[in-house]
Amino acid sequence: MDYFKNLLELLRIEREEDRKTYQQLTETLSAAERRANGITWYPVAIKGSELSRGDYVTVEVERTTHQDLVHQFRFGASAALFSNHDPKNDRVAGTVAYQGGNRLKITLRTDELQDWTRQGRLGIDLLFDDNSYDEMQNAIKLASALSEKPAEGNLIQVLTGEKAPVFNTETASVNLPSLNFSQQQAVHKILSAENLAIVHGPPGTGKTTTLVQAIKALIAQEQQILVVAPSNTAVDLLSEKLADEGLNVLRVGNPARVSEKLTALTTDSKMAEHGLMKEVKKLKKQASEYKNMAHQYKRNFGKAERDQRKALFQEAHQIMKEVDKTEQYILDDLVSKAQVITATLVGANHYTVRNLKFNTVVIDEAGQALEPTCWIPILKVRKVVLAGDHCQLPPTVKSSEAARKGLSTTLLEKCVALHPEAVILLEEQYRMNEAIMAYPSTVFYQDKLKANVSVAHRLLFSEDTPLNFIDTAGCGFDEKLEGTSTTNPEEAAFLFKHLTQLVAELETYYSAENFPSIAIISPYKAQVELLKEKFKDSPELQKYESRISVNTIDSFQGQERDMVYISLTRSNTTGEIGFLADIRRMNVAMTRARKKLVVIGDSATLTKLTFYADFITYAEQRNAYQSAWEFV
Repeated sequence: MDYFKNLLELLRIEREEDRKTYQQLTETLSAAERRANGITWYPVAIKGSELSRGDYVTVEVERTTHQDLVHQFRFGASAALFSNHDPKNDRVAGTVAYQGGNRLKITLRTDELQDWTRQGRLGIDLLFDDNSYDEMQNAIKLASALSEKPAEGNLIQVLTGEKAPVFNTETASVNLPSLNFSQQQAVHKILSAENLAIVHGPPGTGKTTTLVQAIKALIAQEQQILVVAPSNTAVDLLSEKLADEGLNVLRVGNPARVSEKLTALTTDSKMAEHGLMKEVKKLKKQASEYKNMAHQYKRNFGKAERDQRKALFQEAHQIMKEVDKTEQYILDDLVSKAQVITATLVGANHYTVRNLKFNTVVIDEAGQALEPTCWIPILKVRKVVLAGDHCQLPPTVKSSEAARKGLSTTLLEKCVALHPEAVILLEEQYRMNEAIMAYPSTVFYQDKLKANVSVAHRLLFSEDTPLNFIDTAGCGFDEKLEGTSTTNPEEAAFLFKHLTQLVAELETYYSAENFPSIAIISPYKAQVELLKEKFKDSPELQKYESRISVNTIDSFQGQERDMVYISLTRSNTTGEIGFLADIRRMNVAMTRARKKLVVIGDSATLTKLTFYADFITYAEQRNAYQSAWEFV
């Protein structure tokens, strides 16, 4: 089918670009530089090792220095243990079996630790992630093959637009008094769908709450459901909320947030609690002892010793086979009892659930999911529920060619366009003052959003205005090129002057304990760095350090604050606005604020794009337009 041929080609381009970037990062850099890029832990100390499935050895390591550095190690990632003594030869590859805090477990493709692990300083390198790409590629090929078959191909044909989705008109509506009207409609749509339902959840509309109730209602019909999302954080949130509702949740893979509550839901934790685990521990200890005995026969020995050594290794091997069998039994038992299995999209093919089939999969945050990853769980089911918001940020695509040719268009976006009858828009939001909400609602949500009465008119204090656009046109705040990014030093200085005045005013209404939360965001990394510097140099603001965060727009998706400042940064005579033209990013930025939104920018540069021209007109109508001159 051409649809999948095209998708495979896009995936190939993306994989090559990703590999190229990875090789550039790794081949020329020292361990310290790789560490700074988040792809190496060095140095590490081995904290323990044990035999694991398939006779492999799993090693637990801890990073002993540079513990505050952000890194990219995740459960399921390919990695290698190396010694700095001879990093090219002294290395062994494996898979990250657990990562939490400054510890990780790596299952190495070997049955014992080599001698070099006892010499020199050790480190762990992240390897290029061929595994995820292989999973995606295999899923697309399988979907392509199945799409031609009448029975198995039905869902695939719906998702690719060859067939229309079917709804059961007999489905009785459920009474869920805790949900509003559009949320109840969404649950009903999900229950009545035979193959596809879509929940479009704009910011603050309670998408997670709705999904949790829908999953509970589905469980009553189906015994077991698969729930997935592109990021560990999104999977964690749903896992926790579903468990709070009393459902038996099994979290496959590694949570990003290591809370006790979440850890208790993981396969590792549930296996450890299982009655048969004592037996497994005893057997593992026995196998280890046999291996240690075998190692006591050094190189120079005769036939009798060689036979003895071989017999000991065989005995250890037999015991480990028994361990594998028992562990598999425990796992099957846990999996069969779980009502909800949660995982990331790629994690849906983890060995624990690889061969399972379900009736329904719920894909949350589908607006952030690369389409090839979605096919991994879809091939296990007859019905898909897509939930997300394609009017917010799309997934990250590393190759600009692949993005341009369509890889950044998500399955959610395609299905919304193909099957509007499958979509329910959640219309009531519980986050923003209605003045902050109204403009994004008009542009992105056909003017359908309503603010719940609890939030519609809330302000920081009674005389405050919920929205401000401060126009820097004519102030000579010119942008500067900083590497590949853009900064605007005067705009940054102005923002802090404005914020400092506002904070002084807020101090008359709030104590330090209940001071409002504030986000300062910009689409440009270099501007964010500059804003962070300025924040450090503002003693009046530093005392509220725990309440104020400065970061890029992308890092705030899914979050909210009482007050948000946006520094638009661009100011030039040619009307160049670069990726400010991606208005979905601005939708995310504008919808983070609960009680007050302050947007600072140069109207002369911005108004070349209708989106900003209309926003400024909207601000004028709402009496929310000010010129920076009034403050200068």
